Amino acid sequence: MKGRAAALSCVLGIVSCAIAAGPAAAAPPAGVPDAVVSLGDSAISGEAGRWAGNTNQSPSRIDALGSTAYHDVPGGEAIAGCHRSRAAEIHIGGVESKNLACSGARTYTQPYSPGENFKPGLDFYDDGAGHIGQAEALEQYARTRRVRLVVVLIGANNFGFASVVQTCLTNWLTSPSWWKNYCHDDASIKALFTPAYIDEQRRRVIGAFAKVQEAMSNADYAAGDYRLVAQTYSSPIPKGAGFRYRETGYTRQTIGGCGVWNRDADWANDTMVNVLNGVVKDAATVHGLPVLDAQDALAGHRLCESTVGLLEERGIANWTVAGAADQTEWVSQIRTVTTLVPPYQLQEDLHPSYWGQLALRNCLRQVYVQGRGGACRSEGGMDGTEPDMALG
Repeated sequence: MKGRAAALSCVLGIVSCAIAAGPAAAAPPAGVPDAVVSLGDSAISGEAGRWAGNTNQSPSRIDALGSTAYHDVPGGEAIAGCHRSRAAEIHIGGVESKNLACSGARTYTQPYSPGENFKPGLDFYDDGAGHIGQAEALEQYARTRRVRLVVVLIGANNFGFASVVQTCLTNWLTSPSWWKNYCHDDASIKALFTPAYIDEQRRRVIGAFAKVQEAMSNADYAAGDYRLVAQTYSSPIPKGAGFRYRETGYTRQTIGGCGVWNRDADWANDTMVNVLNGVVKDAATVHGLPVLDAQDALAGHRLCESTVGLLEERGIANWTVAGAADQTEWVSQIRTVTTLVPPYQLQEDLHPSYWGQLALRNCLRQVYVQGRGGACRSEGGMDGTEPDMALG
């Protein structure tokens, strides 16, 4: 979307834009800045936002944000491990933004346990010691700002996303090409995608959106004072035929960091991503919410996709080179013990990275400005410092 800065400036100069249409009197409190808020898990918190592309050479070549990438308060993280990066999509510019999402979050809060990272869910959890759920945090924040937009992406961790990735990688590494051990037919994974389990998680996601609405109501907002938007998950890898590394041998993992059998990659796109997004869309329908459909937002730039490459494969010196975003991946590699060395972190695996986060930001800004949902897709090229995206 070319000319994004001019369009945003125009909209922000108006007291009430389309996305915040409502009564003449703005939502309480009065006399404070407008704001936008993100809630959910690692796919929207900004996980992997430090890295612009992938390389098997020096990490400095792709280190866009440095060691403070995930610092969301002075000197560190407000909640350790939430990884709310500065690249997170909610920071659309021109309006105050608050990232309340947390890597590893589910629809519900896992009670705080000393010695473990706290993972606030989309609820009103409060242990009285400063550990609160995201709905509670939203309510508190909304009392101090005029929140115009709340975007939510949640559900993947209810389906054990990290364990699915680990199982698929392990099965690829430990079985030969002439006797493939697929992950999609493992009992542990099949149990996560039965109709009964899907229905249960659908109810949880529907309930999570209800809690977000409750939080805003508790903060004295009417329904027309703000816009609640549901976002879907982006496909992180291509289908089997779209990989640039062959299925046999170990190159797919040792070079590309995408060790998965073709048939499992097909299942991931045709079943897993569709189920996750179907649950989100069903919840949006129940609540009458617009949807930012990001399923194909990274297409053409997914991990190991044949249309892009590592920096060294494309002859790019570092992430700042003109055209780097067009030629490289927007999803962080899956790293094993041999490649998982500092400054990389395990939880960054298979998440939209710096360019991917900025691409999603470009679409979210359009949602804010235009006051509608839509399908997010790459246009190619750059819109200022972000990949140029279309909101279909």
